[in-house]
Amino acid sequence: MRDKMSLIGGVLLLAVVIASMSLFTVDQRQYAVVFQLGEVKEVISEPGLNVKLPFIQNVRYFDKRILTMDTPEPERFITSEKKNVLVDHFVKWRIVDPRLYYESVAGDEARARTRLTQTVNAGLREEFGRRTVHDVVSGERDRIMEQMRERADRDARTIGVQIVDVRLKRVDLPNEVSESVYRRMEAERKRVANELRSLGAAEAERIRADADRQREVIIAEAYRSAQETMGEGDARATAIYAEAYGKSPEFYSFYRSLEAYRSSFAGKDDVMVVDPSSDFFRFMKDSGGAPRN
Repeated sequence: MRDKMSLIGGVLLLAVVIASMSLFTVDQRQYAVVFQLGEVKEVISEPGLNVKLPFIQNVRYFDKRILTMDTPEPERFITSEKKNVLVDHFVKWRIVDPRLYYESVAGDEARARTRLTQTVNAGLREEFGRRTVHDVVSGERDRIMEQMRERADRDARTIGVQIVDVRLKRVDLPNEVSESVYRRMEAERKRVANELRSLGAAEAERIRADADRQREVIIAEAYRSAQETMGEGDARATAIYAEAYGKSPEFYSFYRSLEAYRSSFAGKDDVMVVDPSSDFFRFMKDSGGAPRN
């Protein structure tokens, strides 16, 4: 009886061992590739419990998720201007054909990364070589990334991999190139500033010349108007004097003599040497010709 129980226990243990070697599970984040004597027998992409032949078949798992390949150090590329730029980028990729992936790179992720790195770097080198520094820094950056994704994806499909995205994180200039670019930018800014100053000085001279011309014109017109007014005033004064003289010559002479006296004796220090009998003092004498007291 004891021997029978031992036999049953051994059979059960063997059954458990065989079952454990025959059953395997597939996670939703993985592909399962079933090999039989070293050859790919089946690719399982759906999650769940599966069966394989023990001792004859074995299973390898490959990641189904999107993986990231990031450059540890910026890569150096040359633009169409023969200038070096430092490019920091990353690649998003995933396995889409596990059978082809295994046949191409033996299912080795390191070999797949090396292949993708070579493909992306070669494409970036070609794209950067056809563009200027300005284009790769800002002008055509989105276009470069899209073209690189398409080109890298075509090559990656040959090893069972899809390139989901290629992104340029940073595009910098080396220190020696940056200094050269900064000096050129500084010189360009100075040239523009000097040009603006020259234009401003020329415009200022033009405005001053125009203002001076307008000033001369205004002064000339004012002088002409003043002369016309003075002429009209003199003409009216002459007419008034003539009319007054015609009405009363004696009074006119008396008025003019008073004006002459006022002008002549305006200052206390004025000295005049005049004959008292001259006609200038005619209105200062009495009716008999003697001076008035």
